[in-house]
Parts: sequence; C-alpha cells; structure tokens
Amino acid sequence: MSEPSEKERLKALEARIDAAKQGQAPKPHMEEHYSQAQLAWRMVIELVAGLVIGFGMGYGLDALLGTQPILMIVFLLLGFIAGVKTMIRSAKEVQKRAMDAAETAEDERG
Repeated sequence: MSEPSEKERLKALEARIDAAKQGQAPKPHMEEHYSQAQLAWRMVIELVAGLVIGFGMGYGLDALLGTQPILMIVFLLLGFIAGVKTMIRSAKEVQKRAMDAAETAEDERG
C-alpha cells in the first residue's frame, strides 16, 4: 500500500480542524466574568467618588468658614452615604437586568 500524498494529508487535517472548530461554542462564562469585574469596579468607583466629593466639599467649606474639621467630617459621612446609595441602586439595576434576561430565556424555552 502506498501512503497518501502530502496534499491529501493536509486536506484531511484541514477538514478535521474545520469540523472541530464548528463543534466548539464560544465560552460565555468569560464574558460573564468580565461583566462581574466591571460591575465590581463600577461600585468601588462610585463609593470612592462619593467619599472624595464629600471630603472636598467639607474641606473647602471648612477652609472658607474656619470651622476645622467639623464640616469635613459631616460631608465625608454624607459622601459615604451617597456612595452607598448609588452602589445599591447599581446593584438593583443589574439584578433587574438579570431577572429580565432570565424571564426572556424562560419565555423562549416554552
């Protein structure tokens, strides 16, 4: 028996590679992982932004009014509360999106 020619072997290999590529589905969990990481960073940034804005306003008012550090502490706490409220609102938004997606998937199934 003679061995298949080089061209025939390459064609058979290409056919097997194409068949394997068509059978593979993209990994959706990687996209999920990145969206969860983005959500976490978004929440951290919202909290830090609230703290920084509160600190800046309090420090500025303290400097203008000469009431060191009372307004800085008050506005820092207000900034923290605002940051937490924004984080909770973001979490509810993401949860609502996930619930809507689950309902849509359930409706499509039957």
